[in-house]
Amino acid sequence: MIQPSSSRNAPRPWRRWLALLLLLSAAGAAWFFLSQRRGGMPPPMDEATPVQAGTASVARVPVHLDALGTVSANYTVTVTSRIDGTLQAVHFTEGQRVKQGQLLAEIDTRTYQATLAQYRGELAENQAQLANARLTLVRYRRLYARDSLARQDLDTQVALVGQYAGAVKASEAQIRSAQVSVGYGRIVAPIDGYVGLRQVDPGNMVHASDTGGIVTITQTQPIAAKFSVPQANLQEVLQPLRRGESLAVEALSQQGDEVLAEGTVKFISNEIDTATGSVQLKALFDNPDERLYPNQFVNVRLRIGTLENAVLVPAAAVQLSDAGKFVYLIGQDDTVKRQSVTVGPGAEDGRVAILAGVSAGDRVVTQGIDQLGNGAKVSVVDATQVDISVIEGGKRPGGMPPGP
Repeated sequence: MIQPSSSRNAPRPWRRWLALLLLLSAAGAAWFFLSQRRGGMPPPMDEATPVQAGTASVARVPVHLDALGTVSANYTVTVTSRIDGTLQAVHFTEGQRVKQGQLLAEIDTRTYQATLAQYRGELAENQAQLANARLTLVRYRRLYARDSLARQDLDTQVALVGQYAGAVKASEAQIRSAQVSVGYGRIVAPIDGYVGLRQVDPGNMVHASDTGGIVTITQTQPIAAKFSVPQANLQEVLQPLRRGESLAVEALSQQGDEVLAEGTVKFISNEIDTATGSVQLKALFDNPDERLYPNQFVNVRLRIGTLENAVLVPAAAVQLSDAGKFVYLIGQDDTVKRQSVTVGPGAEDGRVAILAGVSAGDRVVTQGIDQLGNGAKVSVVDATQVDISVIEGGKRPGGMPPGP
């Protein structure tokens, strides 16, 4: 029987050297990684992480609804002719601001003036006939009293007086109608506003049936803005309006960083739009400096209430995770606790209201959050003591890296 050689089962020397080399490489890589994170120093377990902090305070916070709105003229009037005739003159410049009652255009009314003169002549004729019939009626009544006139003749004369009286009233009505037509020859502005482009030039024939009109006037003082709010917020808007209260509205620039105008809600739709699940509102703005313009897009901020004694923290302290929003609370021993919070509306100074999870006077971490974990030790520093990029980059003042 041939016995196997014992050298086959023994580990070869090059395999031992290969395993040792791999082990040394792994150790070197670990040392290099730690030295890069910690400047070559071993990671001290009890070293505090520098952070910036803010203190929760109490204040009144207005509650707003934000929406996208479209500015529209409060009134838009298409100025048309009420009579047929030649456009004789135009007394406005395109784009000009006009006042209510200002003369805009004139139409040839000579035909209507001739008709007016005709009606006045008919009136004079009817008045003369009425006067003569009344005198005859007086004589007939004296004759009838002496039994010198039949009753039928007297009744006929009475009816004739009534007929001429009716003719006089008809002539007077025709005169008033003709006077109105003559007056329509002077077209005046029905509202204050800005005129648009002229649609008809002088010398053209205009008709009362023309729908295009001569010019359009838009009123911009005041001016309106239409916007919609979700039906989930309907009662927050509807109930104050039904009680006669006014809801304040701000029109903001497209970037949302500048208030263009302030106004109040004047109208709420009588139904919900089933396509969008929202209800439309209309706000009115005085617009004294004309910063709002028809068809302009604006951000609308509708104030629907106020939170009294709301707890406010800097917005930078609120973080978002898969479990929801949270903050890091700093305890008396300078350790942090991860606290879930319920966030409310934001304030104008960059703080947000916390509805649950934080109390007034609590300290919260605002910078350096990425380096923290629940129970971590922290050192609160001012922005003047260390650059923010140093805190966010995970380095300590003086080149010292933070703890784990």
